[in-house]
Amino acid sequence: MSKRRLGYLLKHANLRLTDLTGPALEPYGIDGREFAVLSVLGTPEPLSQLEAAQRLGIDRTTMVALVDALERKGLVGRRPHPGDRRKNMVEPTGRGRETLAEATRAVDAAEAAFLAVLPEEDARLLKDVLERLVRAPAG
Repeated sequence: MSKRRLGYLLKHANLRLTDLTGPALEPYGIDGREFAVLSVLGTPEPLSQLEAAQRLGIDRTTMVALVDALERKGLVGRRPHPGDRRKNMVEPTGRGRETLAEATRAVDAAEAAFLAVLPEEDARLLKDVLERLVRAPAG
């Protein structure tokens, strides 16, 4: 595979970023996937497990496992949905919100270190372009 292929470049850029963010999250006892879940759940309005899974683009089974792990760590709590007993609302605990705030600072620093090889304008452009690609309709 050519090292100029987009798939190769994206994969290896992600691996390098993960090499920075993984250790940055270790002191908080979470990994990148758990950080993503906490980030989605850290919004002002409570979400159901299903809504959080949809926002992250992951299947329900994976979300249940991630929420179970975060709950065992005391970082999130479940409660019945007020309008639908079949749904669980999931919210960060006080400890979960503290962990999210601290972990966010650590991830921000890891991302800054990753992008440090680029001029600031290029780093901003890279993030903007990737965001457009991610938000573009499929097809």
